[in-house]
Amino acid sequence: MKVVLLAGGFGTRISEESYLVPKPMIEIGGRPLLWHVMKGYSHFGYNDFIICLGYKQNIIKDFFADYYLHASDVTFDMAANTMKIHQNTAEPWSVTLVDTGLQTMTGGRIKRIRDYVGDERFLLTYGDGVSDVDIHEVIRFHETGGKNATITAVQPGGRFGMLDFGEGDLVDRFTEKAKEDGGWINGGFMVLEPSIFDLIEGDSTILEKEPFEALAATGQMQAYKHNGFWQCMDSQRDKGVLERLWNSGKPPWKIWE
Repeated sequence: MKVVLLAGGFGTRISEESYLVPKPMIEIGGRPLLWHVMKGYSHFGYNDFIICLGYKQNIIKDFFADYYLHASDVTFDMAANTMKIHQNTAEPWSVTLVDTGLQTMTGGRIKRIRDYVGDERFLLTYGDGVSDVDIHEVIRFHETGGKNATITAVQPGGRFGMLDFGEGDLVDRFTEKAKEDGGWINGGFMVLEPSIFDLIEGDSTILEKEPFEALAATGQMQAYKHNGFWQCMDSQRDKGVLERLWNSGKPPWKIWE
């Protein structure tokens, strides 16, 4: 199965950094977040990627164009004008980069890569969220359910502390809001049948609106509930969380060796 990654948005909620690079190219531990997402899929044997580009797409194209060189130990003989590769850690990836438009919405981006996917089931996620979700389990869940779409549902938890009151206006306790106190949201890591293309009208279609609402209304969407780690990067706060986890030496989404 091909893996489709959405990486074309403006990333306005983290504009402090996204004015320089697309949000999926913001680095965590010296590597773009997009790389972390791809390493996760690759761990499960999915190495055929289609990346939907838009905003500052040249930065993503340059990253993959130079990936082999940047991932290698190399000697340049300036006098002889030669280059010798000593060791490389290149990935077993096939990466198709598609210009899906600057202003195109998520559904429109999916519609534009139809020819690259073909009439096949495919995997889809956002380029700005990481997780330790078991992709094999999500796919098995999808196959067993027999629906046209499976999303991975997560509980992101609250960003604000909770106040418990004692008598009157006295604060009795200040606690972090538990993850289980929040609702379920679409965390990405989806499995979609090719029939999704027929539900997308054009560039202005938001995937999570009309297409997904139509699937839900007809009983063709199911959710794999993931209780493990999941984190998106919508803000500087989110980036700080991911950086601290990476620097701890045991980032929970690093399921690869």
